[in-house]
Parts: sequence; structure tokens; C-alpha cells
Amino acid sequence: MTRHLLRGLYAITDESLMPENNFLDSAEQALLGGARLLQYRDKSHDQNKRLLQASALKQYCQRHGALLIINDDIDLALQVQADGIHLGEDDASIDLARRILGSNAIIGISCYNQLELALQAETAGADYVAFGAFFTSPTKPNARVATLELLQAAKQQLRIPVCAIGGITTNNAGMLVEHGADMTAVISDLFSSDDICTSASHIARLFS
Repeated sequence: MTRHLLRGLYAITDESLMPENNFLDSAEQALLGGARLLQYRDKSHDQNKRLLQASALKQYCQRHGALLIINDDIDLALQVQADGIHLGEDDASIDLARRILGSNAIIGISCYNQLELALQAETAGADYVAFGAFFTSPTKPNARVATLELLQAAKQQLRIPVCAIGGITTNNAGMLVEHGADMTAVISDLFSSDDICTSASHIARLFS
């Protein structure tokens, strides 16, 4: 069972920040820096590229003792034998993902700024929930805003791990960890860094 690994830096890939020619190297730098989870998030429709990249990331994650989570693509998660899937409000249901991927799959759910959604997700069998955006995010500038008070309330009422996302940087991640975040999901600040490994290490150390 891998659910005990749901803690630490949660790196999320971004095709605009990670060109194909250095995509895998960038991902590995995050893993070398201490990312415990890596989410493959690619919104293109190039199925061959998606399969090749996700398959390679699975091997990288195994090599570094990290979990591979696929964003919003149950079939791809099944194909590459990923550790789990992350679903948003318009994606497939928890029940469907569980039936296809099996009892050991990790299922994460985006709950934005709504604690009620998180409580429902926990009841439905989610393994973790994600709240955000906590800060202005260059990836999603119009994202709904989550607060530190929400994070604290979630930690009091939920039994499953809580992930914080949205505009998280090496400068503000510590604040979220102090308020109970089990995971901090980082995209732009990590993969736009001149030194991905060092940036990852800075955030990963907050959980030690």
C-alpha cells in the first residue's frame, strides 16, 4: 500500500514550461530534489506523446521511490500502471475510477475552495483532496481562492491527506505546511526555475 507516501512535494508537469526535448530531464530534476509525487498533466491531444512520456515517468518515479499520478485520464493511468489518478469537478467519478483502476489506486480530487466537496469525496473513497488556489497562480490566473482558514478546517474534519495548490513557491510553501498541508503541489515556480533540483529540495525539506 502506497498511501503513506501522500506527503511532501507534489510536482505537476506543464508542457508549456517543459519542452519535449528536456521534459524528462526536468521531471527527473524534481524527483532528485525530493518530490514524492509527480502528476503528469498534459492537455494536448497527442496520444502517442502522452503515452511515451507517461510510460517514461513511471520508470523515473519507480527509480526515485515516488508516486506517479495521471491527471484526468483513467485509460492512460491504466496503460502505464500509474499509482493513481487526479480528478477535477468535470472529470470522471471516483466510483468509475475505482472500478477501472482497482482498490490500490490512489484517487485524488480537486475541491477548490469547498470543504463540503472534500467531505463528499472522502465519503466516496478518495485518498486525498486538493484545495486551491492559495496564491495567485500563473497557471490558472482565474482560479477560485482558498484560504488558510479553509486549510485548517479541512485538517480538523478530514481523515485523508490534504494537498494545497495554486501559486505555491519556495517563499510561501512553508506557511501552508505550518497550517497543516500534507502536500504542496507546485508547477510554475518549480519548472520555470533555473535550478529545478534545488527549488524542489527547498520545498521538500519543509516536510522533514
